[in-house]
Amino acid sequence: MLSPTGCQGIARRVLQGITAVGLGVAMATQAMAAEPGQSQPVTAEFEQRVKDYILSNPEIVVQAIQLYQSQQQAQKAERVKVIIEQSRAQLLADPEAPVGGNPEGDVSVVAFFDYNCTYCKKVAPVMSALEQQDTELRIVYKEFPILGPVSEYAARAALAADAQGKYLELHNAMMNSSRRLSEALILGYAADLGLDIDRLKTDMQAETISAQFARNRVLARTLGITGTPGFVVGAEIVGGAADQATFENLIARVRQAP
Repeated sequence: MLSPTGCQGIARRVLQGITAVGLGVAMATQAMAAEPGQSQPVTAEFEQRVKDYILSNPEIVVQAIQLYQSQQQAQKAERVKVIIEQSRAQLLADPEAPVGGNPEGDVSVVAFFDYNCTYCKKVAPVMSALEQQDTELRIVYKEFPILGPVSEYAARAALAADAQGKYLELHNAMMNSSRRLSEALILGYAADLGLDIDRLKTDMQAETISAQFARNRVLARTLGITGTPGFVVGAEIVGGAADQATFENLIARVRQAP
């Protein structure tokens, strides 16, 4: 939603634009009526009449603002669609990105998240519910640790757990934790899951994990995702902890698309 200042700015631009259009039409009309080789200047009186008409009919400005906003939204949606299409391989086919749900599913939800992000934790049950009810849903996990060293430690631990076949187990343990994560707590969850802690610590230092973080940061920046959580579903980007109905509608739109 635009602020009052933003609306006023748009209104001024719209008023100027409408006035310019009116003056342009007037100039064209006068030019057609003038003798060949002659031009007729637009008078200050006519310019004032155009402005007075607009001010006397303010609904024109409101309609113009609404049209402007609609056009901006449509242009943004088209730009996002193009960017997502260009990034499709990185989004859906990164061999290092963990995948949940049905790996062969017909619709993918790509999630950018941080284990210490409150809103990520709020949406985690929604992801679980979607996965349980939709057997054709594929979830791609993009580790995006942006909230400090412990967030990166958690993401490294999760990706290292993948080497032992327990990414999702550790992911869920950390995401569903009601406690602020710490290195000790993360390792405690890993031990409870039966992970080899010494191996985990070694694997956490792998360059492939650092490279994956770098790829995810570039991809997020390309998509305009600056915070967590962020999701890509089909040709749309969702920022924040959306509810289950929102995701269901997005997934349905992907399936209904030609």
